[in-house]
Amino acid sequence: MSTIEDESDLINQLSEPSREVFEAASKIDGDVMILGIAGKMGPTLGELLVRAGLNTVIGVSRFSNPSERNKLETAGIRTIRCDLMDDEGVRKLPDAPNIFLLAGFKFGAAGNEPLTWAMNAMLPAKVMQRFPDSRIVYVSSGNVYRFASVEGTGAIESDPLDPVGEYAQSRLAGERLVEYFSVKNETPAAIIRLFYATELRYGIILDIAQRVWRQEPIDLSMGSVNQIWQGDANSYLAQSFPLCSSPATVLNLTGPDVLSVRTLANELGEEMKKEPLFAGEEQSTALLGDASKIFEKLGTPKIKPDQMISWVAHWVMKDEKTHGKPTKYESRTGTF
Repeated sequence: MSTIEDESDLINQLSEPSREVFEAASKIDGDVMILGIAGKMGPTLGELLVRAGLNTVIGVSRFSNPSERNKLETAGIRTIRCDLMDDEGVRKLPDAPNIFLLAGFKFGAAGNEPLTWAMNAMLPAKVMQRFPDSRIVYVSSGNVYRFASVEGTGAIESDPLDPVGEYAQSRLAGERLVEYFSVKNETPAAIIRLFYATELRYGIILDIAQRVWRQEPIDLSMGSVNQIWQGDANSYLAQSFPLCSSPATVLNLTGPDVLSVRTLANELGEEMKKEPLFAGEEQSTALLGDASKIFEKLGTPKIKPDQMISWVAHWVMKDEKTHGKPTKYESRTGTF
């Protein structure tokens, strides 16, 4: 696809099953339930699974926006309205042999620390206790790692953890509880530490492109990043149930490249015929992850950074719809 012209094109691209996804879906036994489907990744992950041939995909959310629920139903996803923090609501959810836990709380975490810990630490424990006989894929965050040298390839799964700020700390707490109940109840689980999936309505490349286009300074204090196209991230998740184990498997998920923020801005500027403005200086460390382990199991991502740059630049110049949620990737204090 040379360009993505509108939201319909975008959703189609993000939810298009590859041969590998079709094969993986054919081996999934039973229903799949996505907890927290109404977030950034859930809708296209659900549609991907339906397009790959799954008979029953169940999406669970509070659905504060009824139109989002209608879109999911139209795409063939069975929806259930449930506040996942409500014990009785979670108890009434149907049993499902395959579960994605996507629900979490990040933006607005600063100043709302109790909810942050409840959503990111207590909720995973509730889910693990409610569904001890399911395979559970828990999407966590790369923020649990300490910053890595920009000269290397990023943190690997066995590296020391040093979460900066309460959001990252609460994510690690959630992981530990998933690990605990995985062993206690012999529940097969996979913890996927995701580093900033990007698409055209959300992501680091969009944040940088918007600043280039508006001639706003780009903060270089977090001078290097990883990026994975959300369609690729969806594909990895769709193939992840066989990776579940007890004790839980832990895997990083991001793109293979350490990308310079300055270089990304300059390349976007060339596409948009704008000269980027910069503020601050690059530091020797950044939040970076090495996803070699998952690549060895499932192959490398299909969409490369230059394609993402081209798509995002075109999208921004057309002033197409975005989620209006900056990633705040430049934060070195863990405040989001």
